[in-house]
Amino acid sequence: MNLHEYQAKAILKQYGVAVPLGIMIENPQEAILAAIKIKEKTGVDNWAVKAQIHAGGRGKGGGVKIAGSPEKAAQYAEEIIGMQLVTHQTGPIGKKVRKVLVEQSIYYPGENKIEEYYMSILLNRQTGKNIIMYSSRGGVDIESVAQKTPRLIFREEIEPGIGLQAFQARKIAFNLKLSGKAYKEMVRFVVALYNAYEKSDASLLEINPVFKTSDDLVLAADSKIRIDDNALFRHKEYAEMRDLNEEDPAEVEASRHNLNFIKLSGNVGCMVNGAGLAMATMDIIKLSGGDPANFLDVGGTASAGTVEAGFRIILKDPDVKAILINIFGGIVRCDRVAQGIVDAYKSIGDIKIPLIIRLQGTNAKGGKKIIDESGLKVHSAITLREAAGLVKTVTIK
Repeated sequence: MNLHEYQAKAILKQYGVAVPLGIMIENPQEAILAAIKIKEKTGVDNWAVKAQIHAGGRGKGGGVKIAGSPEKAAQYAEEIIGMQLVTHQTGPIGKKVRKVLVEQSIYYPGENKIEEYYMSILLNRQTGKNIIMYSSRGGVDIESVAQKTPRLIFREEIEPGIGLQAFQARKIAFNLKLSGKAYKEMVRFVVALYNAYEKSDASLLEINPVFKTSDDLVLAADSKIRIDDNALFRHKEYAEMRDLNEEDPAEVEASRHNLNFIKLSGNVGCMVNGAGLAMATMDIIKLSGGDPANFLDVGGTASAGTVEAGFRIILKDPDVKAILINIFGGIVRCDRVAQGIVDAYKSIGDIKIPLIIRLQGTNAKGGKKIIDESGLKVHSAITLREAAGLVKTVTIK
């Protein structure tokens, strides 16, 4: 589950990570009061007005502006709230901005000694260890740094069961070429950041940029946190932070039915049980000349209700030209799935696009009999090769 910047910073602050003071607003008129409150507490008379969407590159897209007065902050808030913000991570359609963060500007008047770093923490799945990635070249062009000067990207792996060691935090500050007060501040920042990552059950924590002021303070100028969905039962307060407006509507609907669904850009809808079989099915579709429109795992307890929900979600995609149902009966019985398909088909009505059904495993013969006697207009397959051939035959390029 992704969090907004203002939500991520609230979590970081709980664990001692230094962040600028900010106030989230949803109404432009609230910007003046927010700016005044921030000035009263910090003394700053410059504010950053930042669009809150689940995407990076907001600054380049016009979603981040620096205001020199409370009135200007309100003007920028009015311009940003409601805009369709397009960045390199949103795609050409962009995302609608519904809220902004009014935050103290961390650029001091006449500032000319700005240092911006990059830092992220995530799991290295190849080694099974958490890894801290960092660079002395943070900011809006971090992607180009990784492509053109990868030598400036450093990595520090953390041993499981031992955790971040003091010498590792010092090594990070040393590689960033810091000294004196800034060195100590960065060591403290890294320790607090890693603690926040572990205690919040995050799967990704990214700070870009980590900001060093001219008086050697180190702050998280921006923040991105992704919480592990499987750990949300331990963090009910985080689950309440979920913003459904930022998620794909089809994926939101699928989650309500306990379906594992990911929208893709192809033309062949998939309904499969089991993640491994789903991946193999997508490979088969690709090899046959088609393109998967989704990843949909109905799980091991598929019923008429879940099958119907899966159908409806897939059919909402106008690009889908065929649907391949590939079920292996292990825990779930093929006859049960077949009955679910028949019931769903009748409930939805006449489905205009071709259906390819492959049932194998427990009660596969009974399942095939149910499908054959239902009168449904479907294509039946026994092997994956046969299913691939049918996909190639019925898919409209």
